[in-house]
Amino acid sequence: MDFSVAECKTVDEQKQIILIATPVMTQDRDAQLTGLTEGQVRGQIEKGHLPSLKIGRVRMVNIAALSQQALDQEDWQ
Repeated sequence: MDFSVAECKTVDEQKQIILIATPVMTQDRDAQLTGLTEGQVRGQIEKGHLPSLKIGRVRMVNIAALSQQALDQEDWQ
């Protein structure tokens, strides 16, 4: 399995490296893993709550951006 490397900064400004299996994921696979319906995932993308990336004709969930957003939030600690 190939891994992508995402570099981020923690709250105390230390660099941290995260390995993600894939930087993007299909909407149906994201729905399976999160327990949401495909419609809910699509709705979150349309409202801008879930980062996405269009590859060809397919809109994918941007897992790398989502991971970065989660780490950037101060209230996750």
